[in-house]
Amino acid sequence: MAIPVIDFSKLNGKKRAETLAQIANGCEEWGFFQLVNHGISEELLERVKKVSSEWFKLEREENFKNSTLVKKLNELAETKSGKLENVDWEDVVTLLDDNEWPAQTPGFKETMAEYRSELKKLAAKVMEVMDENLGLPKGYIKKAFDGEGDDAFFGTKVSHYPPCSHPELVNGLRAHTDAGGVILLYQDDVVGGLQILKDGKWIDVQPLPNSIVINTGDQVEVLSNGRYKSVWHRVLAAPEGNRRSIASFYNPSLKATISPAPQLVENVKEEVDQVYPKFVFGDYMSVYAEQKFLPKEPRFQAVRAM
Repeated sequence: MAIPVIDFSKLNGKKRAETLAQIANGCEEWGFFQLVNHGISEELLERVKKVSSEWFKLEREENFKNSTLVKKLNELAETKSGKLENVDWEDVVTLLDDNEWPAQTPGFKETMAEYRSELKKLAAKVMEVMDENLGLPKGYIKKAFDGEGDDAFFGTKVSHYPPCSHPELVNGLRAHTDAGGVILLYQDDVVGGLQILKDGKWIDVQPLPNSIVINTGDQVEVLSNGRYKSVWHRVLAAPEGNRRSIASFYNPSLKATISPAPQLVENVKEEVDQVYPKFVFGDYMSVYAEQKFLPKEPRFQAVRAM
């Protein structure tokens, strides 16, 4: 079983209706799908791949090898005393519009700024397709993500999952659903490890060169009144290969008020209506920070009480 692969360019032709249906199926049945021919040039993606790998080698690899995490894993393997809990076998830096970016790697800042700009445009197009498929006005989701006088949040996590000598003793990234809106992932095209939970089974998200993996977060689940569920996913540690993962998050502003779209609540039984509360996204993030790796339903209940 493989997650859907969708040719995004076919939205602009005779196969538009078919492509809209494929994306609807990806959102409703999977929560994850891969886009090809998405409009971001292969040349730019190759540069992103190059500078990310160089950045890790130049600025991060040595520190990771000498980290407390590696020492703890080696000690655990020697003593055979269980598994490393509450940690991930991951090296990560977050890029925002207003924080400090890595500066030593030639071309990193310029390339990643260009990539983020292109990806933000793709995110807007994907959200418009979701609007159309859900029967919402064009721009509804994007507008919902903007707070009062605030733009939506757009952040990029550049992660590496280095080779792990004892992958059975540690998680690459613990299972979770994403808190926010629409997530766009440029994953390693050789080293796998990302899995989603589908019908009670863990399914690999197959590496596919130059594709962008889309998944929906908890806030899209709320806005869609449960039509588009956020899905549990994880990354496995591996003995070989250094998995690159560049995930960008198009999330609501912390001040944005999130609730099911009224158009999707009409004609639904009252007990279903009440599954998703109305809340401020910043409050949700406060709960999520404490409960990221736990089931999402209690998070909705917690913000309902706030």
